[in-house]
Amino acid sequence: MPLPWRHSALASRHIALGSALEDWNGMGTAWTYAHDVQDDHTMIRTKAGLMDVSGLKKVHIIGPHATGVLNMVTTREVSKIAPGRSAYATMLNDDGKFIDDCVLYRMGPNSWMVVHGSGTGHEMLSAASAGRNVAMLFDDDLHDLSLQGPAAVDFLAEHVPGIRDLRYFAHTATTLFGAPVTISRTGYTGERGYEIFCRACDAPMIWDTILDKGAAFGIGPCAFTALDLLRVESYLLFYPYDMSEFFPFPDGSVGDSLWELGLDFTVSPGKTGFRGADAHYRLKGRERFRIYGLEVASDYVTQPGDKLLADDVEVGVATLGMVSKITGRALAIVRLAPDKAVPGTPLTLMTAGGALAATAQPLPFDDPKKTKRTAVG
Repeated sequence: MPLPWRHSALASRHIALGSALEDWNGMGTAWTYAHDVQDDHTMIRTKAGLMDVSGLKKVHIIGPHATGVLNMVTTREVSKIAPGRSAYATMLNDDGKFIDDCVLYRMGPNSWMVVHGSGTGHEMLSAASAGRNVAMLFDDDLHDLSLQGPAAVDFLAEHVPGIRDLRYFAHTATTLFGAPVTISRTGYTGERGYEIFCRACDAPMIWDTILDKGAAFGIGPCAFTALDLLRVESYLLFYPYDMSEFFPFPDGSVGDSLWELGLDFTVSPGKTGFRGADAHYRLKGRERFRIYGLEVASDYVTQPGDKLLADDVEVGVATLGMVSKITGRALAIVRLAPDKAVPGTPLTLMTAGGALAATAQPLPFDDPKKTKRTAVG
């Protein structure tokens, strides 16, 4: 692994569990543990799992112009987000193409936290903040522990009063095992889950205590690659692994519109004036592909880059596949020609071992009405 420039306070815990700490986003991250990642997938779907997602970048934007900066940089009408609430948003370049996604947390009237991945969101925020009445602080002391799965709320209810009343995409400042934390009802699994933001000095204690006290609930540590299995089922894209940065167009160009990625819902209705807005609206109806689902009639794990054919013509490419231990279904996220992105369309998946029959299927595969992650009580 290249020497990372960011450090997780939980590195020693991950190494003890068998992780080699692969570099993601500049931080040594537990991509795998010594146990089977399929067990992590099952744990999160049926009980709950604890994951270190501190490699996400956390940026505080504070000051009188903070809301204006975020309104300009992101697709959400952020003035409508109340303190204690958050929203999923995207960021575009001047051509209206996707460059990063994020969750916007409103911490107070003039105080925000932006959590984003490995795109160029940090650079956009920095450029937009320059010369304006805001302070921008990159916060790597803040760690992010993600507790995801149906048992998460039952466990936390024994330690955090009122946690059952925390709504989807809401957050609260509280204490956990005596340490100050912010708990957010968010996650990246398709399950009801919580992200626990804590100081680096408290992260080992919180991690250890959750695993100790949570054992009775079936809670265990989960590796980062469990997200790959979960996100295929739940239609959660991961920049740049589902994008043209990994799967360039025939002319070698890159850059995907929100309409192509199915992320146009992140644009607040009627919003204009954000970076790339005019280009974004002009791109509607000009989709070159659509992100769609694929079900394979075998137990083959679809590999990134596997081609899709219809009537012997190439019509798409797979970005990620999985086979669920729970359902036995072989599923994948694919970039598919728009006219083939129709439920039940027969396709041929070209693999290193030969051709396999498959069908196009709508996403998400799991919990399409999102009843699990939005559950009340």
